[in-house]
Formats: sequence, C-alpha cells, structure tokens
Amino acid sequence: MSLAPVLLFVYNRPYHTRKTIEALLMSEIASETDLIIYSDASVDPFNDKILETRNYIKSIVGFRSIVIIERSKNWGLARNIIDGVTSVINQYGKVIVLEDDLVVSPYFLKYMNEALDFYEKKEQVVCIHGYVYPVKQKLPETFFIKGADCWGWATWKRGWDLFCPDGKLLLDEINKRNMRGEFDFENSYPYYKMLEQQVKGKNDSWAIRWYASAFLNNKLTLYPGTSLVAQIGMDGSGTHCDTNSIFDVQLIDRPIKILEIPIEQTLPARKVFTYYFRYTMKITKLRSFIKRMIK
Repeated sequence: MSLAPVLLFVYNRPYHTRKTIEALLMSEIASETDLIIYSDASVDPFNDKILETRNYIKSIVGFRSIVIIERSKNWGLARNIIDGVTSVINQYGKVIVLEDDLVVSPYFLKYMNEALDFYEKKEQVVCIHGYVYPVKQKLPETFFIKGADCWGWATWKRGWDLFCPDGKLLLDEINKRNMRGEFDFENSYPYYKMLEQQVKGKNDSWAIRWYASAFLNNKLTLYPGTSLVAQIGMDGSGTHCDTNSIFDVQLIDRPIKILEIPIEQTLPARKVFTYYFRYTMKITKLRSFIKRMIK
C-alpha cells in the first residue's frame, strides 16, 4: 500500500496549526508520510499571525518529506484549496486533505490510507471522510452517505475530476432535477441556501461545491462510525467560523476497521444525520433568537 500525501492548508492561526501537526505526528505512519503545506498570504504583508505560522511550519520535522508553498498574495480559502488539491492530486493521484483547525486521532492516517486503498477501484466511492457528528445513536463501523464532505477528507484523481467550480451550474442542475429536498437532507439543513449564497457571492465555499458535485453524480462518501477528527476552530479565531460547540466530538481511541459493506447509501445512517441536523438547527435558531433579545 502506497501512502497518500497529506495536504495541509494554513493561514493565520499558529496555535491551531501546531495542534494539527502535533496530532498528525502521533500516527505511527507519520514518518512514512509526505506532508505538503499551503500557506496563504494576507492582504496585510506584515500580518504577525501569518509570519508566526510560517515560522512554525518551517520548524516541523517527523514526516518523510515536507514541502511548503507560501502564497505571495492572498488567494482566499476556496481558491487556495481548489488549486492546491488539483496540483497535488495531479502529481500523486490521491490526497488526504486537512485545514489548520482540525485535530486528528492517532488512527486517522491508518484509516484514510486503508480506505483509499480498499475503495480505489470502486467508482461509486469518491470521498473518504474522517469526521462524523456527535450523534447519540450508534452508527455502523463504516457507512456511506451520498455526496462529499470536507473536515478531514481524502479522494483520488477520478473523484476530484468531478469537482465543478461553477456554483450556478450546480444550482441549476439541482433545480432541474427537483432535488433540493434531498440535497438538504430532507429539508433538515440549508445546504441549498449555502450554494445559493455562493452563487450570489455572499460566501466563497469550495466545500458546498464539492458536496454538490459528488451529489449530482450520485457518488458516495465513506464515514467512520466514530469520529477520527475534531474541529477546534469554532472558537471565534477563524475567518469563516463563529464560536460554536455543537460539532465537538470525542476522538475514537482505537483503529477503525475497513470492512466489506454494500456500496450504497446507508439509509439508517442518513436518517441519523437528518435527525442531528434538525436538532442542531433548532439549537442554532434558539441561540440566534436569544442574542437578538439580549441586544
């Protein structure tokens, strides 16, 4: 089994970046893994946090090789990720992607590489995902959901080749096929609105376009039953994230077994996601209402 490179995107959060790297280094196969880091620049060339982040990543050791690409101007998250993933996957044929606010289990790299190897020839599968929501219901060891995801993920060139950067084209196709309800997990989460806002220029999400691209091609993402990734960026420090704890998880303390399962959407797991989305949306709306009342 050849190991996939890890592609890490960093910006202006040196503390979070350090936590991400320290977690990756806990993996037994970190020393056999190539690490490629894209460091975006700021509109302010003297941004102290970016300089601190860049100084830190230049000190990293412990991987088989380390390549650092420092942008000379601000590319923005979406453009940076789309270009970085495309460049690396064209060279290596597969890639594991992380951002600077994700902390992984010591078993993350093992799961990702084993799943990439296991499903390499399965055309229906286009994404391997490491994060799963903190649901109360028990999920299978691994399962499939239609679409693609973005918090600690991996794919092959054949999967990323399906990525469509044109949000309007994706939105029009969802409307043409009358798939808004399914796209929104039975109207439980506003993915359609996120894509609509991307088209209007109100957000620049690459992730919603990745999800829509896989969804419209009827492709699947493999998830673990317990999360191998924790999101630590919902602390108000990020450019695109608010303070939030609803996605907090306890990382699994054992390896995930890659088992032979039917290559089709796992409907009971999808129902668990739908239930969780409905719950979180109620909480989010309640918090928003309380904030407005306080103001």
